[in-house]
Amino acid sequence: MGVPITSLVALAIAGLAFYKVVIYPYFISPLAKIPNAHWSVPISPGWMLWRRFRMQNNRTIQAAHERLGPIVRLGPSEISVNCVDGGIKSVYTGGFEKHEWYPRVFGSLGTVSMFTMIGTKPHSARKRMLSNIYSKSTLQTSPHLRVVSNAVIYDRLLPILQDGASSEQSIDVHDLNQGLTMDFVSCYLFGLQNGTNHLQDHAFRKHWLHMYLCRKPFEFYHQETPQLIGWMKCMRLRLIPKYCDTANDMLDAWALDLCGKAAQSLSSTDPSIEPIVYKQLKQSLDKQAAKEGGPKPDPAKQQNDIACEMYDQLTAGFETSAVGLTYLLWEFSKNPELQSKLHEELMTLDPPIRFPRCADLPPAKAVDMLPLLEAIVTETLRLHAPIPGIQPRAYSLHRNPEVFPEPETWRPSRWLKEENSIVDLEEQKRWFWAFGSGGRMCVGSNLALQETKLVVAAIYSNFRTTIVDDDGIEAIDAYTVGPRAEKLILKFHPL
Repeated sequence: MGVPITSLVALAIAGLAFYKVVIYPYFISPLAKIPNAHWSVPISPGWMLWRRFRMQNNRTIQAAHERLGPIVRLGPSEISVNCVDGGIKSVYTGGFEKHEWYPRVFGSLGTVSMFTMIGTKPHSARKRMLSNIYSKSTLQTSPHLRVVSNAVIYDRLLPILQDGASSEQSIDVHDLNQGLTMDFVSCYLFGLQNGTNHLQDHAFRKHWLHMYLCRKPFEFYHQETPQLIGWMKCMRLRLIPKYCDTANDMLDAWALDLCGKAAQSLSSTDPSIEPIVYKQLKQSLDKQAAKEGGPKPDPAKQQNDIACEMYDQLTAGFETSAVGLTYLLWEFSKNPELQSKLHEELMTLDPPIRFPRCADLPPAKAVDMLPLLEAIVTETLRLHAPIPGIQPRAYSLHRNPEVFPEPETWRPSRWLKEENSIVDLEEQKRWFWAFGSGGRMCVGSNLALQETKLVVAAIYSNFRTTIVDDDGIEAIDAYTVGPRAEKLILKFHPL
């Protein structure tokens, strides 16, 4: 008696399924030769998803690299690369298009920004519109940024620190840093008159940060399981609370309002009013539309596109710089001897940054050229990269002991010429990935470095710092990190 045809079909289907689910991913796939971080990763993303859900992504990947080498497999179609040559350098400079993960996670106002554009051509076109306004030479000589810097440092930051020092009151510098960096970025984008004043408006800063941060616990679902969100929505169930939608609407309206104020100042050439970055983008979009022909851009749509771009630069710029500053102040406050050395270096600036103000700030180029300050900022970004993963892999790249001996130790001297050979310094720079590299490198890296150096110079020209409370300072394991307790309490002592 023969085997029924239905049984043969069932066996064939089962065999094909077994081939596709087990045989191919384990033995034939181009990824099959790559070491597996876990036995299940060739057939399922579940192992890595569970670790990301539990906020263990960066440390899990680092442990896998330590165990298995520079390239490891994390899922059926996901690998992690922890080498520069033949690895991440090829990825960043290879002209690859981005994954849909980016617009899904970071899109806003119903459109995409330069960072979230998938295609390389539209990304390159948008970046060309803005790269000059963020170049080091432009920033160091910008009258607009100079006006912003003087106002933020002398009129806002130093008076707050002086009041705390005079009254012997401790200060939550992580909270303060988030207001400080928002003011720097927004006032450069939109003009000092149109930007935020989160440093002095503590009540609004607290409200704004609450709305911004309340969505963070639910980022996993957008990042890793978007289909699940859709399925739950069809069943009239919510994975993400309604208050997150309310927060998103508020933040969108806030970005549009800032752009509306900037639009009213377009004709101004006053460095304290002219919205230099907003203006550059609008003029570039107008030129692009004219070059392509066709009807003029719809004003509402164009304003929405600009607001999306500005919102992305605002939020990315304030959050990452604030985190970097917090960890720099924490590390530095544990090292009074290094504080003294930096103070000596800062006193060579002409004019020095002293409070009360007796002159404008020294040239940005002079601050940038201070070697110890440069080493302190770079080492902080190495060990405490504000965006260590998922894609940049700075967390693992910066912990290669062959390039960075004692990688878990904060040691600024590793970046000083008198402490290392030129060859070692160049190798360290090649592995330094806090801002990415290539065409997709962070467009705001020069602004972040300039404002960070200036803030550190202003603080340690006038004060020394000590730790009051650093409980919970360890970083969360996420896409953008920060202190688990979302605070760092310091005391400022006048010099």
